[in-house]
Amino acid sequence: MASLYTQQSKNVFRTWLLMGVFLTIVIIVGFLAAQYYGDPTILYFAVGFALLTNVWAYWFSASIAIRSVGAMPADPLRYKELHRIVENLAITAGLPKPQVYIIEDPAPNAFATGRDKDHAVIAVTTGLLGMMDENELSGVVAHELSHVGNRDILVMTVAVVLVGFISVLANIFLRISFFGGGRDNRNGGPLLLIAAVLAMILAPIAATLIELAISRKREFLADASGALLTRYPEGLESALQKLGQYQAPMLRASTTTAHMFITNPFGAHPAGAWIQKLFSTHPPIEERIEALEGLKV
Repeated sequence: MASLYTQQSKNVFRTWLLMGVFLTIVIIVGFLAAQYYGDPTILYFAVGFALLTNVWAYWFSASIAIRSVGAMPADPLRYKELHRIVENLAITAGLPKPQVYIIEDPAPNAFATGRDKDHAVIAVTTGLLGMMDENELSGVVAHELSHVGNRDILVMTVAVVLVGFISVLANIFLRISFFGGGRDNRNGGPLLLIAAVLAMILAPIAATLIELAISRKREFLADASGALLTRYPEGLESALQKLGQYQAPMLRASTTTAHMFITNPFGAHPAGAWIQKLFSTHPPIEERIEALEGLKV
């Protein structure tokens, strides 16, 4: 039978799988580029780049994720109530208190990041604080703490860095192909050229598929765990209803970090809903609320 510990083990496995697939994709792109340009140093560079990026992603991905959304440490005096809620729920969950960050953004949202429970961060937007009452805010914080306890944050955070690096690397090779780098050293004929260009185009697509492969079930589990943590599922349910009704996107909404947030950062506007459907990193709000309703039975 599935349990919290099963979920934790799966997330650790997914992290190693994500790193392995990333390493493989970069080496394949590097090999094809090395054959195309007749320069084996490109392959050596790709291997070194992939290994270093995996190490970097594990140790520093949380900092990168925080900076990418413009989050800043939450002042303990100005945001005293938020700190109190986070600390109380962390104690209840048997977790160290995460660092608390604020995102200056009118769109209500929140996310958790970090490589483990001892280096966890919870970030909420100013819009969330302005919209939620205490019970709703507690529900959101409990949801994010559940991601910490379930070790979702490791695979979610590492994905931000690795997916971004694959896209950047492929884009560099693609631009070199079209704008002239190493034309005198090209070997292998048109078939190798086509294979190299295809690899460079498909690498970001593969990276996106990796990101989408992060199970959406994690949100249902975090919702259920959060509701049990507060012993008041109505709080999270009400929060999700408000989050689902907000139409405007976040100021720094990005497909790279979308999977980290509690709800779609592109908002409930039809354009944002279309992007959410395309990059479906979260189950529909309606399904999550229905699941929470089932906990009351």
